Amino acid sequence: MPKNQSIADAAPEAQLASAHFHSVPTTCAPRRIRVRLVVLTGLLMLVAWRTYSDRDFWHAAWSQRSLRPVIAPEGSRGHTLATFQAGGRPTFDLSQTTVPAAEIFAGGPPKDGIPALSNPTLVVAREATYLHNNDRVIGVVVGSDARAYPLRILDYHEIVNDDVGKVPIAVTYCPLCDSCAVFDRRTELGKREFGVSGLLYNSNVLMYDRGGQPESLWSQVMTEGVSGPAARKSLKALPLELTTWKEWRTRYPETKVLSVETGHRRDYSRSPYTGYFDTPRLMFPAKPANDRLPAKARVLGVWTGKSARAYPESAFAQDRTRIEDTLDGKTIVLEFNPESKSLRVAKADEGVQWMYSLWFAWYAMRPGTDVCRP
Repeated sequence: MPKNQSIADAAPEAQLASAHFHSVPTTCAPRRIRVRLVVLTGLLMLVAWRTYSDRDFWHAAWSQRSLRPVIAPEGSRGHTLATFQAGGRPTFDLSQTTVPAAEIFAGGPPKDGIPALSNPTLVVAREATYLHNNDRVIGVVVGSDARAYPLRILDYHEIVNDDVGKVPIAVTYCPLCDSCAVFDRRTELGKREFGVSGLLYNSNVLMYDRGGQPESLWSQVMTEGVSGPAARKSLKALPLELTTWKEWRTRYPETKVLSVETGHRRDYSRSPYTGYFDTPRLMFPAKPANDRLPAKARVLGVWTGKSARAYPESAFAQDRTRIEDTLDGKTIVLEFNPESKSLRVAKADEGVQWMYSLWFAWYAMRPGTDVCRP
């Protein structure tokens, strides 16, 4: 500023400079806002796509917490049960149910929301690079054909309809009960293909027979039909093992194993049920209850036509890895592997059947059971 120029004379220039200075952020602000909106939109789209891709993960997580009953209003015609389908359309006729209809709950996903597998793809052991040594698998042997069904895949499908040799089988797993059973799909009603109904009884999966007239509900742990034409009709349980991939592959190096190429987009590398097993809390009611064992103690449940017995892992020890027992006059030999902490039936007389389960579910379905003690 010249020496003889007053501050007042200089004001217009200062005001102009000031206005120019403040105009810069005014011009840039909309640009920054647009950039932020683009970035935010991209992030939201990424999260939305990830959520959609993992929809079965969230379905499974929801199934652990939903306690919403789905029984039709009192006074409705027939005792029908409506699922989450649009319009609440009735799906299963429970007019002949053998269990209390008021104790059947929706697990979260609707009918077939957890897609059972049929005609599955299997690979040889060396191609199963997606499995780790300690991954648990359901092992089945029919004749000379050995097959493994990883629980990390069954977490998202629960049922696999397969054929081993000439035997049609259903490999079933209920994550809420950690229950594993393999059934002969040839029933009193004929050969059946099973799906996941989306319903639970005593926290255990209720399967349904696809194409039934009408479709019946079947209880996995009860091993029988509980509604429709299948009511009180038994399922034949086939021999199985629940063990680690390493142990199964060691004993059956030529085994085939269920592939992750299931035709469904799933992240089989993680399980939504991990936290569930870390707490004694149940997500759905189960009764009656019994405290002879912790609710979530893993047991091998054995039964005949007249008797049932539970063999918990706690009945075995490092120096007690084999138990020879009799049930209803029939001989059973059980072996425990301390390294893999797996229990199996090594030998059993004709007429002995077994499955794996958590204690609370086994007892709720078979309250007359006794327990093998150490």
